[in-house]
Amino acid sequence: MSKIDLNDLSKMQYDVLSELGNIGAGNATTALATMVNRKIDIGVPHVRLVEFDQISTIIGPEEDVKVGILIMLHGDVKGMMMFLLDDNIAKNLINILMGRPDGSEVLFDDLERSVVMEIGNIIAGAYLNSLSVMTGLNIEVSVPLLDIDMAGAILSVPAIEFGKIGDKVLLIETEFDGEVDKAYAINGYYILVPELESYEKILGSLGV
Repeated sequence: MSKIDLNDLSKMQYDVLSELGNIGAGNATTALATMVNRKIDIGVPHVRLVEFDQISTIIGPEEDVKVGILIMLHGDVKGMMMFLLDDNIAKNLINILMGRPDGSEVLFDDLERSVVMEIGNIIAGAYLNSLSVMTGLNIEVSVPLLDIDMAGAILSVPAIEFGKIGDKVLLIETEFDGEVDKAYAINGYYILVPELESYEKILGSLGV
């Protein structure tokens, strides 16, 4: 049984998890900027441990349409990670990457969905790679699962597994600012749900 109690973390443990979230989100931003060939600045990510049922109130109304990319984690760190974007932000990114005029209609057909999957691969890969480098732990990932639906429906997928994994999730809220046009401002959420034993490995690898 894990010695980690997410309801009773020390300040140092919490600070370390927050810093890992900050660095991971920063690396993901760099990867996204490279992908879209635009300068993107990241605000200070808001990192917090929250009860899973609080997420829906944080990310917005349950009926808001979101694009969710779910990745299962294996290796030294087991659990799952989800990246959430508003659907209009995903549409902007699709048009940029496909070289189409701003505001072009996006129907999320097979080709456009594959573009979103690649965005998720790049962002999650950069985030998890930074975590692996900092901790020295081997983190393997599954093929991403993509869902485009109301927020409540998307969150029901990890909620089924959530009860098996832990008491709280690490929620990282980021705001990426476009170089000039705020139409390209990108808000996103990372939901990281390692098993409790994996939290222990992550913190232990950093001497905490």
